[in-house]
Amino acid sequence: MKAGVSSQLSRRLRRVKLLLCDVDGVLTDGRILMGDGKEFKAFSIQDGLGLLILQRAGIKVGWVSNRPSPVSQQRAEELKVDYFFQRKGNKVEAIQAILKDAQLDWEDMCYMGDDVVDLGALKRAGVAVAVANAIDEAKQMAHYLTRAPGGHGAVREVVRLILVAQKKWPEIVQNYLA
Repeated sequence: MKAGVSSQLSRRLRRVKLLLCDVDGVLTDGRILMGDGKEFKAFSIQDGLGLLILQRAGIKVGWVSNRPSPVSQQRAEELKVDYFFQRKGNKVEAIQAILKDAQLDWEDMCYMGDDVVDLGALKRAGVAVAVANAIDEAKQMAHYLTRAPGGHGAVREVVRLILVAQKKWPEIVQNYLA
């Protein structure tokens, strides 16, 4: 794992055409509030806007979770993520199906994870990212470790890295200055 953006990491980021994220612990802080038969999660608004900006820049986004959740489904629908997979099972198989549908290779994908269920995906991804609060094994497999913990802007941090590496960030910022 490298702390900054090396030239090797920059080359990897330039190739990204798809960003896939785990949900709990990456898009959220990993906490699930439950009561009265209801479930609540907190998602970062900056992460959500980052995903929308990434899509507008021509990069597909998706979520892969081993924990089915109506709250995650609701947020994925609201953001119109390109790929949404949530069920218990092998994430590698789910990602292979997504890659096949998108006509992409593992090298074309950035994967963000935090826990043991993400290790297979992190091992194969063209850009493997572990969030600051990830387990040590995920951090060791990562090409990049976010400064922000999951649920607190980690996804947005990676979105910016991708867009800067692909030289798309200045135009995005300029569009918002208009």
